[in-house]
Amino acid sequence: MTAVNATNVSWTTFLLRGIPGAEEAHIWISIFLFTLSLVSVLGNCIILFIIRNNPHLSDPMYMFISMLALSDLGLTFSTLPTVLSVFWFNEKKIDFDICLTQMFFFQSFSSLESSVLVLMAFDRFVAICYPLRYSSLLTSPNVLKIGVMSLIRSTSIHVPEPMLLKKLRFCNNNVLSHAFCFHPDLIRLACSDTTVNSTYGLVLVLSTFLLDSVLILLSYILILWAVLKINPTERQRKAFNTCVSHISVVLISYIPLIGLTLVHRFGKNAPPLIHVLMGIIYVFVPPGLNPIIYSLKTSRIKEAVCKLVC
Repeated sequence: MTAVNATNVSWTTFLLRGIPGAEEAHIWISIFLFTLSLVSVLGNCIILFIIRNNPHLSDPMYMFISMLALSDLGLTFSTLPTVLSVFWFNEKKIDFDICLTQMFFFQSFSSLESSVLVLMAFDRFVAICYPLRYSSLLTSPNVLKIGVMSLIRSTSIHVPEPMLLKKLRFCNNNVLSHAFCFHPDLIRLACSDTTVNSTYGLVLVLSTFLLDSVLILLSYILILWAVLKINPTERQRKAFNTCVSHISVVLISYIPLIGLTLVHRFGKNAPPLIHVLMGIIYVFVPPGLNPIIYSLKTSRIKEAVCKLVC
């Protein structure tokens, strides 16, 4: 680690942050977070196992659910090591290069999850609005191609971020706001010009999460318009029920993400506890709840889970 008052040097080690003022309770918090991550890992692995081994779950919708489970696992595993090291072992130091690597995978899996949610909305749109064309449009090869394109998009757009951060100098504070590395958080600590980094980060938010949320909203507006034309009411209810689980997952995923983004954009004077809690909620809650929602709200998965467990 280099001297702070030099003008041509930069921090090479950063400090992750737990919950301020609750250091004595970190061990109990770590057990709680480990339990949540265990629920996430087991739940998503069970979903993947069931879909992989059940020939009745070969529809495109279940392929998209598998993609969501994989992105949730990636999100969990990309942040769990540093979160547990902070809360369990009180080890807060992290090397800059390791921090950049974690940041890349964390944000790539976040973007991938957002892309998968768009694909799932498109799946429901085609199934309800164009049911006769569903099987011809969303074939297994097409779904696989779309999934690969989403993966490429989600990773490639984040490649410049670590490269741009490597060009910055960090000669002031080196304490991060979370127990994991987050792009806006690192920009905040830079003592050189961050215009390019901030602009690129904003463009990413607008072209991924904002665009994806607009596409999801548009899909459901069209779905609602189509469902209201359906008679009788029983068929309307059945059509709506096929969307309930996806809408729940969208809300669970996007509300914490929006909160985390707003805190970093406009909450610079917010208490550190707010930053930490928003990060923990976003990292641990959606991956843990998503498999539970699909196990309860999707009848075929629910039946398969009951057969496996019971």
